[in-house]
Amino acid sequence: MVAKIDSAVHIDVAGLTMAYGANLIQRDVNFTVRRGEIFVVMGGSGCGKSTLLRHMVGLLRPAAGRVVYNGASFWDADDGQRAALLRGMGILYQGGALWSSMTLSENIALPLEAYTSLSASQIREVAALKLALVGLAGFEDYYPASLSGGMRKRAGLARALALDPEILFFDEPSAGLDPVSARQLDDLILSLRDGLGVTLVVVTHELASIFAIGDNSIFLDAAGKTPIAGGHPRDLLENCRDARVQCFLRRGELKE
Repeated sequence: MVAKIDSAVHIDVAGLTMAYGANLIQRDVNFTVRRGEIFVVMGGSGCGKSTLLRHMVGLLRPAAGRVVYNGASFWDADDGQRAALLRGMGILYQGGALWSSMTLSENIALPLEAYTSLSASQIREVAALKLALVGLAGFEDYYPASLSGGMRKRAGLARALALDPEILFFDEPSAGLDPVSARQLDDLILSLRDGLGVTLVVVTHELASIFAIGDNSIFLDAAGKTPIAGGHPRDLLENCRDARVQCFLRRGELKE
C-alpha cells in the first residue's frame, strides 16, 4: 500500500548554512518536506547528515538560514514557541539512547511524566501501547541489555512515539543491524507512515533503506559542502547525471 502524500508543506529548510566556528559543514541547503512524506537525507560519511538533523531538532543553531515548521520559523521563535514545536517531534538516535538502568516501560514513561498530567497507571498503559505498536508487546519490564540491537531500536522508537508526534526524525536507524532486522525496521517505518500519517525525516547511507522507504531525498556532497541533488531516490538513480550521486547510489552494482 502506498500512502497518499498531503500536498501541504510540513517542513521548509531555506538557505541553511551549517558550521562549527570557521569550519563550514554545508551551505545553501534548501528543501521541503510534505506532510506524510518519508524524506531521506543521504550522502557519504562526513557530509553533515547527522549535523543537519541536529539543526532541525534544536540541538545546533545554524550559521544562516531558516528551519520552518507549519509556517513557524524555529530559530526565530521564542523559547516557549520552540518548546511547543519540539513537543510535536520524536527522535530515534543511532543507538536507541535508552537508559540502561530503566525498564522499557520506565524509559517510555520519561517524556510522559515530564510533559503530561497522566497518572502512573495511565502512563504504564500508554507505554504498553507504544511498545505493542512497534512489535514489543509484553516487553514492558525488560531492560535494554536483554534485547537484541533491532529490539532496542524499536524500543527507542516506542519512546519517540510517546507524545504522539507529528514528525519523526531517525538518525541512521539501520546502523549496526543485520539485513533482516534492518528490513523489519524499514517495514515498521512504512507502517507508521501509513497508519499514523506522521512525517518522517530519515538520515541514512544504507541503500536498501533509501530505496525501500524514501519518497523524496536530498544528497549532501562532502567535497563541495553543498547539496547537489534531490528528488525520489529511484528517479535520481535513473536520471541524475552527477557522477558522485551515481557512485553513491550504485555501490551495490560496483561490488558485483
